[in-house]
Amino acid sequence: MKVNIEIDCTPAEARAFLGLPDVAPLNELLVQEMQKRMAENMTAMQPDELMKSWTSFGVQAQDQFRRLMEAAVSGQTKG
Repeated sequence: MKVNIEIDCTPAEARAFLGLPDVAPLNELLVQEMQKRMAENMTAMQPDELMKSWTSFGVQAQDQFRRLMEAAVSGQTKG
């Protein structure tokens, strides 16, 4: 025996029928908060600001690597 049941309802009606909470207000609040944070950090996403942060990190990393190599070389000559 085969039985087909077709239910025509909206997602909100299905949630209510299944006893699930309506998360639309929470979702709206989260979206607003994300938009606010993105707007606040938009200047950091500008290409010139990205390049400044990347190049400063690169210089620091190069300097740290150079010091590490100098320490390794001076450690070998002492030993």
